[in-house]
Amino acid sequence: MANLKWKTPRSKTRSRRAANWKLNPVTTVECPQCHAPKRPHFVCEHCGTYAGRQVVEIKDEHAGHTHG
Repeated sequence: MANLKWKTPRSKTRSRRAANWKLNPVTTVECPQCHAPKRPHFVCEHCGTYAGRQVVEIKDEHAGHTHG
């Protein structure tokens, strides 16, 4: 088995590890009901549908608020 001539410095090891810490952009598809962008295999945040049926009731953002 071959012997190392030099010890690999910590900075080189860290930079090699850090090279794989990248983030991928979020994949989005168009909702077939409201045509808003949504994540695949997730409920649409705008209309609450999944696989062509209503699964989540969307609450009104201003419900229960009184301004005055």
